[in-house]
Amino acid sequence: MKKKGLLHHIRTGIRDACYIWRQEMKNLLHDEGVLLFCMVMPVVYPLLYSWVYNNEVVREVPVAVVDMSNSSVSRRFVRSCDASPDVKVACYANSIEEAKRLMENQEVRGFYYIPSDFSANLLRMQQSVVSVYVDMSIMLSYKAIYQTATAVSQAMNKSIQVSLAGNKTDREDDLTVAPLETHDVAIFNPSGGYGSFILPAVLILIIQQLMLLGIGLSAGTAREDNRYRDLVPMHPAYQGVFRIVGGKGLCYFMVFAVWAAYLTMIVPRLFGFVALAQARELLGVLLPYLIACISFGLVVSCVVRYRENVMLIIVFTSIPLLFLSGISWPLSNIPGVWQGISWLFPSTFGIRAFVRINSMGATLEDVLFEYRALWIQAAAYLVVACAVYRHQILLSREHARERIGYIHRKLEIRRRLRERKLRKMESFTD
Repeated sequence: MKKKGLLHHIRTGIRDACYIWRQEMKNLLHDEGVLLFCMVMPVVYPLLYSWVYNNEVVREVPVAVVDMSNSSVSRRFVRSCDASPDVKVACYANSIEEAKRLMENQEVRGFYYIPSDFSANLLRMQQSVVSVYVDMSIMLSYKAIYQTATAVSQAMNKSIQVSLAGNKTDREDDLTVAPLETHDVAIFNPSGGYGSFILPAVLILIIQQLMLLGIGLSAGTAREDNRYRDLVPMHPAYQGVFRIVGGKGLCYFMVFAVWAAYLTMIVPRLFGFVALAQARELLGVLLPYLIACISFGLVVSCVVRYRENVMLIIVFTSIPLLFLSGISWPLSNIPGVWQGISWLFPSTFGIRAFVRINSMGATLEDVLFEYRALWIQAAAYLVVACAVYRHQILLSREHARERIGYIHRKLEIRRRLRERKLRKMESFTD
């Protein structure tokens, strides 16, 4: 008998979880906001970001030149800068003030100032200076303008050294300008581009943020449709914690498992970004990451009262979470307090693990710390989700008892009024 009762309980639980999954899927398909963040944005967002960063590096950044020397050497410096792939000499200015106005009008991103004694100092065997003024609001433009000036000045320095050395062979010239030769090798980012650097982290963060938005909007809709702001409706299927968490979680897992595969396997290859992740490592990281994000989203949804609230919160935290992941800002320079806060979000460990696997070809053993942290987060948030939904069930029951009591009191008042009316009619008849 006990065995039959246990089997019946399991079958009932599975049936109720499937019912909740079906209702959640209906809500997802009929709610335009949830449908937007769960079906449309996972396609549009990655393509938009990938298209923006597809050039990897900036080219032909417009600059102005203030050439007060007007000598053959200064013109050589300007021609060399203009011939580089990163900088384009857009115009000449007669003074620093005029060049600054060009920068203020966004006609150029910076300018080179060549002083009047530039050529004379070189002829007198004295050091000469070229000043570089750059708009620091765009770091990639700053990098292109500054590095171009540095590379051109180094090339001119080498030619001056060779002309003064009086060497007889090319080998002697090479030793004169570079006795210790160095070679730059871009590891894990062959193009040295910004897209290959930042896109893997953005893709993983998109999964979490869109999932939180979808779950939060669904919860906000459920609360707004209920006069008592109950998240859990009074239905027999919603009276079990594991049924609710399992049904809702299965719905979003089925949807975002497809999008996670699309974001991590298809999008990078469509735009030619680095993609070294193997199927085993990718599945090993994405499985706990999706479970952790879903459980975290269910926890967050319990505090969402209105649909608009979740949009403000999630959109506001996107940029801070990207910084706290340690990708766009060095992890060693993040204070310990903020590092502790970052551990509360699945995106922190998900980004670190995926970047190493996708861009560096790491294995699960290489990201074992992040892998374990994701499973710990998945288990912890799953327990918290069960606890908060248990609290929501108790609130729904309390509100149901209040509604039943209100209905009983209203019926009692009507009954008394009806009896009083009958008594008055009987007394009038007598």
